[in-house]
Amino acid sequence: MTATEADPRATATSTEDVDFWFDPLCPFAWITSRWMLEVEQVRDVRTTFHVMSLSVLNEDKDVPQDYKDMIESGWGPVRLAIAIEQAHGTEALRPFYTAIGTKHHNDGREFDQALYREVLEEAGLPVELAEAADDTSLDDAVRASHKVGIDRVGEEVGTPVIAIGGTAFFGPVLQSIPRGEVAGSVFDGARLLAGFDDFFELKRSRAGDLSFD
Repeated sequence: MTATEADPRATATSTEDVDFWFDPLCPFAWITSRWMLEVEQVRDVRTTFHVMSLSVLNEDKDVPQDYKDMIESGWGPVRLAIAIEQAHGTEALRPFYTAIGTKHHNDGREFDQALYREVLEEAGLPVELAEAADDTSLDDAVRASHKVGIDRVGEEVGTPVIAIGGTAFFGPVLQSIPRGEVAGSVFDGARLLAGFDDFFELKRSRAGDLSFD
C-alpha cells in the first residue's frame, strides 16, 4: 500500500469558498470582484456573490446631497439583483454582476430600464425581470441580504465585504485589478491576515485614479 492509498488526503484538494458582498453601484466592489475572478484562475477558490447596498448602508447618515442622489439611484440594481437571486438562485448573480458592472463601470452607462434589459439578455435571464428595479416590495430582501454581510464584519464599514476562511472584513480596497499570479499572491496575503483573529485593519490614503482594465 502506498502512502497515497493509505491517506487519500495526501493528494486530495478542496476548493476554498469565499463569500463576497457587492453593490453594483460601487467601483471598489467592482475592482475587488474582478480580482477574485482572477484569483479563481490561479488558486483553488470559488467566489459566491451576495447583495449588499450602499443605499441601505447610508440611508440614515448625514451625507452630501450629491451622494444622497447617487445612492438613491442604487436601489434599482440591488432590487434587480435580489429578484434574480430569488428567481434563479445565487449562481445567477455572477453573470448578472459581470454584465451590469462592465456596462456601468467600464462603459460608463447609467442605471435605467434599457440597461437592465440589455444586462438581463446578456446574462441569459428573462428581460421581464427589469421591472423589479422599481419594485419597492423587494427592499426588505435587500436589507436582509445586506444585514448578513454587515453582521459578519461589523459596523462602520462600506462595500465590498469579503469572507475568507470564515473571517469577514471590509475590502480589500484596490485601485486596480491584480492579474495572474499577482492576484493569487494578494489573495494569499488576505487569507493570511484573515487567519489571525486579532487582525482588524490596514489603511492608507488613496492617490490617483481607479483603473478597471
